Amino acid sequence: MSPRWAPDPGVRRSRHVVYKLHAHLVFVAKYRCNVFDDEMLTRCEEIMRAVCADRGADLIEFNGDEGHVHLLVHYPPKIALSSLKGVSSRYLRAEFTDRVNRATMHGRFWSASCFAGSYGGTPLQVVKDYIENQRRPA
Repeated sequence: MSPRWAPDPGVRRSRHVVYKLHAHLVFVAKYRCNVFDDEMLTRCEEIMRAVCADRGADLIEFNGDEGHVHLLVHYPPKIALSSLKGVSSRYLRAEFTDRVNRATMHGRFWSASCFAGSYGGTPLQVVKDYIENQRRPA
């Protein structure tokens, strides 16, 4: 006899919680500086994937353009998504000193604000497609 429902592969379990949390994040460079090129976006994605993995989250989709990045993150309820900004800022400022004007950006890489939206009832594929279609610099 087969079960009447199939388990959702997006549902995660840890010791004390069962969750299915996805957030669409948009981080903007300080003063909307156009600092990203393909190399820097690729490195930013690597950093974001590593930070997510360290915290038990998954970076599902990543893209961006000259001044901002979009992320779709599947995360456990215990982590603060804003921690992605702090860690990535330190790495990007250290690795791309030629592109990050410390005087203009006052020692910060990201704007203090960000967008964080839960995907709610929207099909996850719609959010993934939107992020995938964000323009990367040529």
